[in-house]
Amino acid sequence: MNQLSADQRVSIVRCLVDGCSMRATSRITGVARNTIDKLLVELGSACLDYQDRTLRKLPCKRIQVDECWAFCYAKAKNVTPEIKEKNPFAGDAWTWAAIDADTKLIPCWIIGPRDGVTARIFVNDLADRLTDRIQLTSDGLNAYLLAVEKAFRGDVDYAMLVKVYGAVNDGEKRYSPAQCLGAEKHAIVGCPDPAHVSTSYIERANLTMRMGMRRFTRLTNAFSKKIENHSAAVALHMMHYNFSRIHMTLKVIPAMAAGVTNKLWEIEDIIALLDQADSN
Repeated sequence: MNQLSADQRVSIVRCLVDGCSMRATSRITGVARNTIDKLLVELGSACLDYQDRTLRKLPCKRIQVDECWAFCYAKAKNVTPEIKEKNPFAGDAWTWAAIDADTKLIPCWIIGPRDGVTARIFVNDLADRLTDRIQLTSDGLNAYLLAVEKAFRGDVDYAMLVKVYGAVNDGEKRYSPAQCLGAEKHAIVGCPDPAHVSTSYIERANLTMRMGMRRFTRLTNAFSKKIENHSAAVALHMMHYNFSRIHMTLKVIPAMAAGVTNKLWEIEDIIALLDQADSN
C-alpha cells in the first residue's frame, strides 16, 4: 500500500465505511479496484487483530446476540459441487454478533454457517471477554442452548425471544418478509428480567451492517466473491462502528461508553493500525 498517499487511503476507507461498493469506491477515488481490495484485506486484518486484543475484560451487564445472513460467491441453493471445489466457502455466510444493550458496543462476532459448531465458538468467545454475570438474550435458534450451557456453565441469566411469524397477506410475496405475529419470552437459565428480554438492539445493529456495507445489500451484484474480502469488510465495519461512529442516543462512540478508549477515533487513526501491524 506504499503507492497510496495518506489522503487516498482516507478517501477509500471513508467510502467503504459509508456503504459504497468496491467499484463505486474506485470511481470516486480514482484508485484501481485491485488496490482497494488489497487495502481492505490488510486493514481489515489489522482491525480484527486490534479489537480481538482490546475488547477484553468488559463489564457488560446485558448482552443480545443474533445472526445476520449474507452469502459469498453464490447463494447456497446455487452452489454446485464444481463451485464448492473451486471456492470451499461459497454459500451462506452468517455474521454472528453480540451487542451490549447499555453501551451499544459490539464485543465480538464470527462469520460462519448457522450451526452448532459456530454457535459454540461464538458464545465461548463472548464469555471469555466478560468480567461479570450477564443477562443474555438470543432468538429461538436451538444451537444456542448447548453453546450457552458449555460456555457459561450456569453462571448467566439467559432467555430466548421466540418470534411467531405468519404468511404475508397481500402485495409482493417473493421479497417480502413473513409477518411477525408476536414474540414469546422463555427463561432458559437463571433469572432473566423479563423487561430486558429483547433482541431489538442487535437487530438494529444488523440493519446498520446492511446499510454500512454494500456487500450486505440484498438483490444486488455487490455480494462478496471471496470470504477473505467479506471478513475484512466486516472487521473494518465493526472497527468504525465501535471506535469512530458516534451513537445518536449515547452521543459518544460505543467504545468510550464501555470504557475501552477515551477518544473519538478518526479514519486516520484506524488506518494507522496498518503501521502498527507492520511494526509487530
